[in-house]
Amino acid sequence: MKKVEAIIKPFKLDEVKEALQDVGLQGITVIEAKGFGRQKGHTELYRGAEYVVDFLPKVKIEIVLADDAVAAAVEAIRKAAQTGRIGDGKIFVSNIEEAVRIRTGEVGTDAI
Repeated sequence: MKKVEAIIKPFKLDEVKEALQDVGLQGITVIEAKGFGRQKGHTELYRGAEYVVDFLPKVKIEIVLADDAVAAAVEAIRKAAQTGRIGDGKIFVSNIEEAVRIRTGEVGTDAI
C-alpha cells in the first residue's frame, strides 16, 4: 500500500477530485494548509501599510491505495492540478505498513 500526498492550489481541488473519480478512486482526505516554496509569498497593501504574506493558501490531499493504483492516481492529480505557473504544488508517495478499518476490523488493502 502507498500513501499519496498532494499539495495543490485550492481552486484546483474540484478538478483533481473529479480526475481521481474518473480513474476509479473514491476516498480522499482534504486538509486546508498554508505554505510556500519558490513562490516566496508576496506583498500586499492594507490601509496604507505594506506587509508580506509569506504563507499562501494551499490544499493537501491524502489518499491511501493499493500499489497498482498509484501511477494512475499520481498522473490524474498531476494533469488536473497543473496550471503551468509557479506554485502548482507537489506530489509525494510513501509506503504504508498497515491499514485497519475501525468499524469492521479489516486489515491491509481490504481496509482501504
